[in-house]
Amino acid sequence: MPQTADTNRRVVLSERPNGLPDAKTLQLEHSEVPTPGADQVLLRTRYLSLDPYMRGRMNDAKSYAEPVKLGEVMTGQVVAEVMQSNCEGYAPGDHVLAGSGWQDYALSDGTDLRNLGQTPQNPSWYLGILGMPAYTAYAGLLEIGAPQPGETVVVAAASGPVGATVGQIAKIKGCRVVGIAGGPEKCAHVVENLGFDACLDHKSETFAADLKAACPQGVDIYFENVGGKVLYAVLPLLNAFARMPVCGVVSWYNLSGLPDGPDFGPAIMGTILRMKVKVQGFIIYDSFPPSLFKDFIRDMTGWLESGEVTYKEQVIDGLEHAPAALNDLLLGNSFGKMVVKVG
Repeated sequence: MPQTADTNRRVVLSERPNGLPDAKTLQLEHSEVPTPGADQVLLRTRYLSLDPYMRGRMNDAKSYAEPVKLGEVMTGQVVAEVMQSNCEGYAPGDHVLAGSGWQDYALSDGTDLRNLGQTPQNPSWYLGILGMPAYTAYAGLLEIGAPQPGETVVVAAASGPVGATVGQIAKIKGCRVVGIAGGPEKCAHVVENLGFDACLDHKSETFAADLKAACPQGVDIYFENVGGKVLYAVLPLLNAFARMPVCGVVSWYNLSGLPDGPDFGPAIMGTILRMKVKVQGFIIYDSFPPSLFKDFIRDMTGWLESGEVTYKEQVIDGLEHAPAALNDLLLGNSFGKMVVKVG
């Protein structure tokens, strides 16, 4: 069913998943389109961002943000169009960045919105290269990684929206950049289109040896997006005073308990101690000063205009396909920044 003017489709969290979300986890419901009251705007969703953090919000566990409650609309950032406005500063036709989640329509008092104007160019880019994922890459690399010319930077999930941006910024800063991705097609894209010096396929049986050969001078910065066997392969290569910005650990998001196999805790903590590694996790919108976002927009706009940064987007057509697309993202089957064209 496509988006209509008189029905609000809502994807709600119906059941907390045990492992990978299944058909019972997220349910599509229908309701009336809400009516804006005083000092409110009615938003119609155009694009919905799909991001790995969404899996964590399905768990009823302590985290940096409250979990989604059962029966509530699944959380997510969107680009929406203002349909009706009783709120100063917003007019019908304005496009806004909002956090209204997996639904066609929503109300807002304007405090959580960023006005993008009437006719933004490439509106979905504000969910990717001009939004949260690219800002995550920019802030995590520059503020925590602090890259210096000639250093070796290793980037996990290098073909994804964060990793691709990390690597391109590191190249701009004069570093040697080695990416890690899943499959020959993604690795070729990372080297040929994004300009990384090398990219290793983590699905290869010789992955750990290949990574070592690609980093003859060791690793100075490891931008962590995935955890698991990729982290274990990087650990022995870390140089003294290496830096590890921790953005995500997507390979572990669907675990229902501790993973089977050997305990890597001693190897991880021992390496951090012996090599004096700086490991810092961060949540993008509360870990850095607000002024840094202005620097990001200035720099990223310039890099896009000059061609120093390129961007790949994967667009899924239809809100009803969002749950399956999120699973593809969590399983590493996406290619580029994944967004859903809702209406």
